[in-house]
Amino acid sequence: MENKLYHAECGVNTAIALFSGRWKVMILHMLSKNTRRFGEIQARIPAVSKKVLTEQLKELEADGLISRKEYKELPPRVEYALTDFGKSLCPLLADIAAWKRKSIL
Repeated sequence: MENKLYHAECGVNTAIALFSGRWKVMILHMLSKNTRRFGEIQARIPAVSKKVLTEQLKELEADGLISRKEYKELPPRVEYALTDFGKSLCPLLADIAAWKRKSIL
């Protein structure tokens, strides 16, 4: 029988929970290179709807992985960037990208 405590405390499960969502890893990878505005993110992931992208960004912000900075301008401008916690994932994201380049999948 498997140890249920292992599953509750497993770091892999925590990471998967943070990445759950079809576009989150792509968003994090994109923000690892630069701060981006909503429209830039949406343009780079054309398959994602505005609603889903908004939800995913809100979840990443709630998890402390990204920050949202709203500028009081007309037209309104909002920028997204990785937090220090989000930046700590950059080596992992780079390893995933390198793994994909080496794999035949």
